[in-house]
Amino acid sequence: MKMLRRRCLSACILAIGLMIGGLAHAQSSAPASAPAPAAPPPSASAAELKDAAGKAPATADLQKGDPGGTLTGTISDVPAADPKAGVTLPDVANMAGQNKIAINFTWTLVAGFLVMFMQAGFAMVEAGLCRVKNANHTYMMNFFVYGCGLLAYWLIGFAIQMGGAAGNGNLGGLQPLALEHTTTLFGKTWGLFGGSGMFLSGHTYDVGVMVIFLFQMVFMDTALTIVTGACAERWKFLTFAVSSVLMGAFTYPLFANWAWGGGWLAQMGTNIGLGKGYCDFAGSGVVHAVGGLTALAVALIIGPRIGKFNRDGSSNAIIGHDISAVLIGCFILAFGWFGFNPGSTLGASANGNLRIGSIAVNTMLAGCTGTFGALLYMWCLKGKPDASMSGNGLLAGLVAITAPSGFVSPVSSAIIGLIAGVLVCLSCAFVENVLKVDDPVGAISVHGTNGLWGVLSVGLFADGTSNYGGSWNGVTGSVTGLFYGDASQLAAQLVGIATLLGFVFTFSFLLNLGLEFFVGQRVSAETEVAGLDLPEMGQLGYPEFVFREESQAFAQAPREFAVA
Repeated sequence: MKMLRRRCLSACILAIGLMIGGLAHAQSSAPASAPAPAAPPPSASAAELKDAAGKAPATADLQKGDPGGTLTGTISDVPAADPKAGVTLPDVANMAGQNKIAINFTWTLVAGFLVMFMQAGFAMVEAGLCRVKNANHTYMMNFFVYGCGLLAYWLIGFAIQMGGAAGNGNLGGLQPLALEHTTTLFGKTWGLFGGSGMFLSGHTYDVGVMVIFLFQMVFMDTALTIVTGACAERWKFLTFAVSSVLMGAFTYPLFANWAWGGGWLAQMGTNIGLGKGYCDFAGSGVVHAVGGLTALAVALIIGPRIGKFNRDGSSNAIIGHDISAVLIGCFILAFGWFGFNPGSTLGASANGNLRIGSIAVNTMLAGCTGTFGALLYMWCLKGKPDASMSGNGLLAGLVAITAPSGFVSPVSSAIIGLIAGVLVCLSCAFVENVLKVDDPVGAISVHGTNGLWGVLSVGLFADGTSNYGGSWNGVTGSVTGLFYGDASQLAAQLVGIATLLGFVFTFSFLLNLGLEFFVGQRVSAETEVAGLDLPEMGQLGYPEFVFREESQAFAQAPREFAVA
């Protein structure tokens, strides 16, 4: 009897299982029935608009105050094209469109203001990592580079970069920027440089153009100030100024045009099918790698500081004067990065721009893990956490996430930042001990090395979920890297890296080699040993400081003694 019950129970369980499995299979294989089409929304008639206007709060109601915000902002705030006819449907539609553009204008401008404030962070980091006798000179380079860059960019740089960048729907179309000089190769048209927007005059005297000019200008200036850190404590102020003007007028705008202004790197997707073309969301390559590679070029020409290297090629540590300024400056830079990365959507409304929250979190995470990577590496290597390298780890993580921030997940951001934190330590050692290049602040490694890593990481970690209006660089779909199925995107990023190394570094080296020939890049040995503040600037940064004299051997070392 028990055996019979068990068999009956087993048969029932088997039958129920088969029934559930059959239902599940039917649900997964059968096509889902299409939902009934939704009825089109009723159009607002003139009578409905008039009725809405009649229900708007009266002036007497508003005079009583609106603590809950329920009465403020109604149809009465929509301007009517014809006051006699009242508010019409076109008036409402135009107001909605203008509000979208106004939101995007405001977001982009505020983000640009944050990026401008990063200049203060750069000044503190660079001056803090230099000796006190050069503080005024280092701060002044960071101060005046803003003016040099702005002037050059206003005169010609903006036109070269963005003169053919019309079509951005976030900022109203930017239609005045419609002149891109091109060439034809293999039957395809490739952009070379823009030509519209010099002096922001004529048809480029336009509200949308002003917004994109301000935002792109502060990005350009970030690239310029990277060079001042790598060449601090021995760079002539006059030569620095001329070099900065040339970089703001030509070097930076050319590569930025190819990546962001409708140039040939961005066109690799539409022209030859390499992913979505070169993708650099907020500028790991355009801003940071351009600045870092230019810094390497100038540092090679200008040579190391006196006393940095011994005759046998070994290096000596030259300690900065204010680590507190360094770490505070790093926090200022991290704060400004929330304008750098999320602001690069160029809008907060429409076209997938709500992803600004994801971009901000990605930025935070990469900075955090970059700090951990550098701190733990130095702790294991030296037995103590290193403050300056921890700060550089934070910046390295932020630099690396700048290009992929709009295309990757939080987990990928953390991985990218962690790798950047270790990479900056390895790169600093390589630059100093192998290349024998003296970089007082580690700018080449933070911005150059990790700028290239950020560009590469787009081709690896982009997960295809970004969907900014359904396309990128004119190619339908979202940016997707190798780890998510698109190897061609990695190829496009590698072409961008090759262009940075091949063109930007070479062009920067040749420009500054010309300045070395005609003007000279470096101060005299006497000026360098005494400190650049008085000879170059006429005033000490810290006039009440009592300087500790350099050791006699250090002070009397001829310049060639310092060059390995």
